[in-house]
Amino acid sequence: MSGNIPAYGLWFLVFINSAVFILFAFSFFKPATARDWRSFGAYSAFIVALFVEMYGFPLTLYLFAGWLGSRVPQLDPLSHDAGHLWPALFGWSMDPHWSPFHLLSFVFIGGGFILIAKAWHVLYTAQRARELATTGPYAHVRHPQYAGFALIIIGFFLQWPTLVTGLMLPVLLVMYWRLAKREEREVEAQFGEAYRRYAEQIPAFIPRFRRLAKGPA
Repeated sequence: MSGNIPAYGLWFLVFINSAVFILFAFSFFKPATARDWRSFGAYSAFIVALFVEMYGFPLTLYLFAGWLGSRVPQLDPLSHDAGHLWPALFGWSMDPHWSPFHLLSFVFIGGGFILIAKAWHVLYTAQRARELATTGPYAHVRHPQYAGFALIIIGFFLQWPTLVTGLMLPVLLVMYWRLAKREEREVEAQFGEAYRRYAEQIPAFIPRFRRLAKGPA
């Protein structure tokens, strides 16, 4: 940002952006159980913390302003572009919007939302039929919705890293892993041997890329 346009203190943008990404995820995830709400609530907290620093108050930039100013003298530590910290941390003098981290973040965020949307449709159909979800994303990973949320929060961290979201990120990943393990026990109790055979063949979060390249059997 330049001129007289403020880079921060834009609390309306904090609200709008947080609402857009939270409601967009809600429209696909559609939490129903207490476990679903915990998962969605943790994601929502991450999103709010992210946009508070992106448009509201740049706590991370404020704390590291002196270090950034000495490391990258041409960078205004309190400008909006400085919030894309990865280029500065690597000493790159470039438009941060074209950095590999920023471009990769779109792949992660977009992929995460697509994964959540496709997984919800498969899961909803399977639950109505009282069947085990094994098609679509579930043919490649056992927990595509948790994997989708993980991709989204990692993507946002690649785009705009902050101290708060950096502390939240590993906590959220562990939380999703624990929720997934609890969900597995419940599904195994419901479907028994069918689920155990499925779990032996399909990884939990990271697909086997050889199987992914072949597509559905």
